[in-house]
Amino acid sequence: MTISLIIPATVGLLVGIIVNYLSDVLPITRRLTQPACLQCNASFTWKDYLFFQPCENGHTRNKRTWITHAVLFFISLYVWLQAPKMGYWLGMLLLIYLGVVFVIDMEHRLILHPTSIFGSLLTVGLGTYTRGIVPTLLGGLLGFVILLAFYYFGVLFARLRAKRMQAQGLEADDEESLGAGDVILATVLGFLVGVDLIWFCILMSILLGGIFSFLLILWLIISGKYSKNVLMMFIPYGPYFIISAFLIVYFPSAIQFFLPK
Repeated sequence: MTISLIIPATVGLLVGIIVNYLSDVLPITRRLTQPACLQCNASFTWKDYLFFQPCENGHTRNKRTWITHAVLFFISLYVWLQAPKMGYWLGMLLLIYLGVVFVIDMEHRLILHPTSIFGSLLTVGLGTYTRGIVPTLLGGLLGFVILLAFYYFGVLFARLRAKRMQAQGLEADDEESLGAGDVILATVLGFLVGVDLIWFCILMSILLGGIFSFLLILWLIISGKYSKNVLMMFIPYGPYFIISAFLIVYFPSAIQFFLPK
C-alpha cells in the first residue's frame, strides 16, 4: 500500500505545480508564458519556479502556492483510494480545471474564457462518459437558465445598490453580485453533475456563500472592523460553485444524505 501511494503522491505534486502555474500566468497574460514574480514581475527561470526559489529580487512565493500544493497532494491521495465514477486519472484532470478556476476567481474575481472553453469540453466529455449525453446537456441547460435568472436579479440589485451609495454621498461602482462568468461556470458544472444534481449544486453554493458571509461579518464585528459599507461588499461566487461540484463528484455518498429520498 505504501509503495502504491508513490503514484498519487507524485501526481498530486505535479497537479499542484500545474494549478499554481496556470493561476499565476493566465490572469496576467491570458496565455501560457514564462512565470513571473507576482510582486515585482521579474521572470523566473523554470528551474527556480519549479523548485520554489525566490525571484531575482528576493521575493518568496506567496502562501497560496504552498496551500494549493498541500491541498492537492492530499486530495490526490484520497482520490487514489476513493476514486470517483470517472476514475482516478480523469478525476485528477478535472481537479486541475476546478483548482485553476477556484484560485483565479478567489484572487482576481475572474472566470476566464479559456478556462470556460476547456471546462466545457472536459465536462461534456466526462458527463457523457459517466451518465450519457442527454442528462449531461440538460444539466448544462438547467444550470444556464437558473444562473441567468440570478444574474438579472443581481443586475437589478446592483443598480439599486448604486443609487443607495449615491444617496449616501459615496462614489458608485460597477460591481455586480454575479457576472457572466458565473453563468458560464454554472453551465459547465451542469454538464459535470447532470440535470438531476445541478439544482442542488447551485443551492449548496448559495448556502456556502451565505455561511461564509455571515462568518466574515461576525469576525469583522468581533475585531472591531465592521462598518455599514461592509454590507455593500460583493464576494466571488465561483469558489462556492467549485466547492459544491467538488463535493458532489468526489464525495457522492456524503451528498446523498442531504438529497430528498
